[in-house]
Amino acid sequence: MKALIQRVVNAKVEVDGRITGEIKQGLLVFLGLEKGDEKPQVDKMLKKILIYRVFIDAQEKMNLSVTDIKGGVLVVSQFTLVADTKSGTRAGFSTAKSPILAEALYDYFLMQIKRVHPIVASGIFGANMQVSLTNDGPVTFLLEC
Repeated sequence: MKALIQRVVNAKVEVDGRITGEIKQGLLVFLGLEKGDEKPQVDKMLKKILIYRVFIDAQEKMNLSVTDIKGGVLVVSQFTLVADTKSGTRAGFSTAKSPILAEALYDYFLMQIKRVHPIVASGIFGANMQVSLTNDGPVTFLLEC
């Protein structure tokens, strides 16, 4: 499982011209699910995302989490994140979880994060989404579990 997180001033995702999710300050999370991923990995990644320190404290150090600042979390499924790009000029997706199983796990991730974090928005699994964001920093991290 991989999560590309970006510290944002704001972010939104649209499907067919309709906004499906939008946040102000917080984290934009692109979530990629791999074949071996199950609920324990989701739970571990969820905890890591919520406590990962990427926001600036009073001493201008990245010591605060999205939970600390009470920021938003916008979650977008992105199977291309787990692509095999080691050779050739076209990505391979043999490591990605099958769409049916990935959607169930993505839904589980959303259900769990909404239980513990007050501001959560999302895209639509498998949809053609347009994501807009203002990256703050820029600050971007690739988390793996």
